[in-house]
Amino acid sequence: MTIVRKLHEAGVTSEHAYAAAFGSVGLSLVSWLASMKAEQAGVERADRWGIFVGEWAPTFFGLGLALATYERDEPAAVGTDTPWFGEQRSKAD
Repeated sequence: MTIVRKLHEAGVTSEHAYAAAFGSVGLSLVSWLASMKAEQAGVERADRWGIFVGEWAPTFFGLGLALATYERDEPAAVGTDTPWFGEQRSKAD
């Protein structure tokens, strides 16, 4: 069973993943600004905080795309394994 299917069965949707990605982008900006004002370590430390939080955005966007594809193909995927990396499922399957 694939990770995407398990996430889908747990109730996670593509909208949840996209919201988490946009939240990560916003939280990255907020953490960078807060670190700039609250710490005396300077720009380097603020940059590291912003990058650390912002690194999650691509992961969440990728999960959102995978979940959206699974949601689109879900009726055809019931009872079968989902295809990986470029494999196309024919309409006859």
